[in-house]
Amino acid sequence: MFGKQSGSGYRESLPGIRQKTLVWGEKTLMTEFLLETGSVLPLHSHPHEQTGYLVEGHLTLTIGSEARDIFPGDSWSIPGNTGHSAVVHLDSKAIEIFSPVRTEYLPPADDRAVTSPVSARESIRSPGVDPGHDSKYGRF
Repeated sequence: MFGKQSGSGYRESLPGIRQKTLVWGEKTLMTEFLLETGSVLPLHSHPHEQTGYLVEGHLTLTIGSEARDIFPGDSWSIPGNTGHSAVVHLDSKAIEIFSPVRTEYLPPADDRAVTSPVSARESIRSPGVDPGHDSKYGRF
């Protein structure tokens, strides 16, 4: 599946926190969060593993009993069923990946992207590159 950049498709999940599902597959889902200064993500947990990256802004993220200031370029991983919360200090943009797929984050069927998953046979390959082989950069 390919995702195309768009300013639409966001929904407010909590006051000052908007989210948009970017792409998803069989086992993972990627979401963009836009968080306004002063907003708070209350303590919660879910069975999904959650891995994130802060694109811009500043927030304090608490995972379990450990709190850290998070700045652009910082990343995190939250095990499933682990309590976590956040306080947003500056307008922020975060990208997070959930596994397994959070089905409640999937757009309604009518709003889903027109593109569909691409099989290996149909994928676009760079000239001279054969996926699944060793290269000087490792196996891919």
